[in-house]
Amino acid sequence: MPQLPPSPYAAYLRVYEPLVAFPEPDRALWTEYAVAADPANAATRDTRLVAEHRSALAGVLSIPPRPVPTDEVREAFVLAVDDTVHVCPVQARLRSWVALGQFRDGLPDALLHAFVPPASLARADADHERWGRDEVGSALRILTATWSVPVQWFVPFAPGDRVVDVSAEHPTVVHRSRMSAARRRVARALRTLRISLGDLDVVDELEELGRWLEEFHSRSWVELDYAGLARLLGSDGVTEDSSVADVAAAVAALAAGDDPAAAELYRVVVDRWAAVQALEHAN
Repeated sequence: MPQLPPSPYAAYLRVYEPLVAFPEPDRALWTEYAVAADPANAATRDTRLVAEHRSALAGVLSIPPRPVPTDEVREAFVLAVDDTVHVCPVQARLRSWVALGQFRDGLPDALLHAFVPPASLARADADHERWGRDEVGSALRILTATWSVPVQWFVPFAPGDRVVDVSAEHPTVVHRSRMSAARRRVARALRTLRISLGDLDVVDELEELGRWLEEFHSRSWVELDYAGLARLLGSDGVTEDSSVADVAAAVAALAAGDDPAAAELYRVVVDRWAAVQALEHAN
């Protein structure tokens, strides 16, 4: 089997919902899709990422550019746990609109239009407006972070949730937790941070993450996939990474009133990922 090309330098936070969370006819369609996708095959996650990356590149490089897909293709990541199938729809169009909004935020028009012509932007905005009228309340099931992992993304997980594989050419790291446990960890951390830190940005970011998790079925699963960032860490870095444990220890230190220890643990995590993010500007 040929080696898959590397995925982009991004990490993903995904929510897999059980099939019962979807109304008909979507439930029947996702059930059929999941059976065909073979949820027992873990390699399909990497295959799905590569296909997604290729599709995005094709849209950006087309003439004129298509920053947002014309149609929403029915694709999903599939997870089977205890004989229960869960799916995480890719939502390529919705995620593309979100990414486009983040990309254009703060950019002057002259620079923005060098990448995406005004006609392409106008078409994307019009499509988004029409989509919004038909898809009110659609939740974004995948969050993306490029070149680093936001510190708050580690909070929903415990050290035992981590699955590392360094046997292939490129290492992989996935953290996966039941939604109920993830929500409890976020809620406990929020209580501690509000008491100890007040209204700092880190508290607002964690609160936003908590609200996002509440949008989904209670029997969902939450997954943090280092994806392409695992290659930047390398096999040794992946094996030695203790970000989830460090963040949990920092929160515990805050709860115990040991602010210096909490600050040191937090700095270790920030510095670890700052070193990865710095590679964005390396030759």
